[in-house]
Amino acid sequence: MDRRLAALLTEKFGERLLTPVRQRYDESEIRVALANATDTLRTLHDDPALRFEMLIDLCGVDTGEEMQVVYHLSSSTSGDWLRVIVPGLDRTAPRIASATFMWPGAEWMEREAYDMFGIIFEGNRDLRRIYMPDDYRSFPLRKDFYLADDASRSPAAGVRNMERAGTPADATAATVLRKSPGV
Repeated sequence: MDRRLAALLTEKFGERLLTPVRQRYDESEIRVALANATDTLRTLHDDPALRFEMLIDLCGVDTGEEMQVVYHLSSSTSGDWLRVIVPGLDRTAPRIASATFMWPGAEWMEREAYDMFGIIFEGNRDLRRIYMPDDYRSFPLRKDFYLADDASRSPAAGVRNMERAGTPADATAATVLRKSPGV
């Protein structure tokens, strides 16, 4: 864990941080408000003391109450990876500025977060579906996405038929490995 990095992040972003810098093993984590996200990412990328020039991953998160965007960054000045969490995106219309102005490779990661969570990355020049068909209307990784056999909506009571254990009719006590409910 790079304690120098934690001190530097606290010094640079003190008032912007929603929580203190968290560290565990070789990962450091900061949380910044949506309003400060672009400036924070720009500083992390451009500041010579930080130089987080590599975007390893970008993903969306649905907590059930809000949407979040998480950036995983790497720097040549620290052995720690940095996780930047931007909480507070409105679930009904999740929007955040694109990071493609710093990391052109973010375009594909943002497309994935759009396709799976419906997060709009303003400024992404090619924000369209990447996995799901173009006419698909839902976002499969959101908490409000229901499968056809979801317990609250299905006559299968939330259990897929293939998951129900069954005992063959000609089984004997010696060949039965487990008892299924109701047998």
